Amino acid sequence: MINRRTLTKSLGAAALAVSAMPATADTNRRRYLIRDGAVITVDPVLGVLPRADVLIDDGRIVAVGPDLPARGAQVVDATDMIVMPGFVNTHHHMWSALGRNFVADGFPYFAAKRATSTLYTDVDVYRSVLLGLAELANAGVTTVHNWSNNTRSPAHADAELRAHRDGFLRARFSYGHVDQMPRDVPMSFTDVDRVRQQYFADGSFGLVHLGVALRGLSQSTEPAFFADMDAAVGRGLPVAIHAGQAPPRIVDAADYERRGWLGPRTLLCHYVTALDSDMEIVARTRTGFSWSPHSEFRLGSSGDPRSALLRFRQAGVPVSLSSDATSIAPSDVFETMRLVWNTGIPWAGTPTAGLPEVGFRDVLEMATLNGARALGLGDVTGSITPGKRADVILLRANDINLAPGGLIETTAVQASTANVDTVFSDGRIIKRGGRLVHDVGRIVRDARASSLRIRREAGGILTP
Repeated sequence: MINRRTLTKSLGAAALAVSAMPATADTNRRRYLIRDGAVITVDPVLGVLPRADVLIDDGRIVAVGPDLPARGAQVVDATDMIVMPGFVNTHHHMWSALGRNFVADGFPYFAAKRATSTLYTDVDVYRSVLLGLAELANAGVTTVHNWSNNTRSPAHADAELRAHRDGFLRARFSYGHVDQMPRDVPMSFTDVDRVRQQYFADGSFGLVHLGVALRGLSQSTEPAFFADMDAAVGRGLPVAIHAGQAPPRIVDAADYERRGWLGPRTLLCHYVTALDSDMEIVARTRTGFSWSPHSEFRLGSSGDPRSALLRFRQAGVPVSLSSDATSIAPSDVFETMRLVWNTGIPWAGTPTAGLPEVGFRDVLEMATLNGARALGLGDVTGSITPGKRADVILLRANDINLAPGGLIETTAVQASTANVDTVFSDGRIIKRGGRLVHDVGRIVRDARASSLRIRREAGGILTP
């Protein structure tokens, strides 16, 4: 695995000018006792504990229960707080996080992406990914799938990985294609192999593991896509594919299964066009599935996406949640959960009639344990279970928007980013008392500088 000296040399002086956190920040793993919180474990055995402690030692959850001994532990008082697993975002294009406000009336997502994607330098993507990671941490997200679908050069890949090192979150980095590359040209895996050898020789780079994000048939010809799939599967890498939000149906699950492309190491996103038979195959093969509700409503053009969501659940597919791109949806998982809860209802005269509605417990599982499982991390994170890593968040339940309290799971879904008091990532405190360890001012200033330069170069409606 690459060391700090080698990484520093490979990135260049420009990217090194950015610091992720104040020099005084303490992100060491210690022994902590989270005391007297209302604990939503999302563990099928432990359930919800109205008052309990969580003991963390060296990044691992050691015990969960009432009145645990605090010997040798730093006590974190969770009175009037909800303690729960950190959220998992299974589909986030982090390279464009700083472009959240590039869209406008008459200038939608894809137009904005076409106008700007070629203008991002490696310094820009470092700043963008770090901005995104800090925003996620602030909102209680402890694991993210960085769907890097504009990896323009080896320097860009290195910059994204350095941002991950500085961002402190668990992640999958899915190395992707160069945006706007010709549809009939297969993706090059030369640099994927270099990144794998240089950073992931031991299987992970800190809290990050490696995957590949492929274009799918929406952005490539069939021969090019098949070549991409063969290259990824042949290397044993986890694969992520956009499965389509509008006709035509570009993913035939039966065909993919015959080719050996489905299973726990494959993640399909959107798939609004799936037939019931496709959904049954996704469930049977235990293929990962990511649902981006804001994006499905905004970019889908084939009708109400709620039908697909309810039918996926009926087929037994564990749905995970994601935000797609920041110019389409916020990185606020609370808002995502509420959107799914509010829209996840059957209605008469449609194929959803009689299907179970989505409940509070359902969306909490989608935002945590289901996401961890979709990324192959179900034994690592996603629930407050002894033996798992300590990805844990604390919500202030007596804040004005949540007071005066009540049912614990309901309260958690009704919360917002403003209620996130404390965030543990792999046993490190990266947010405490509502404040991140990151130098947020510098992150924002650097992202703003990159955004302004990209807007000037893009011109037109984006001209500052």
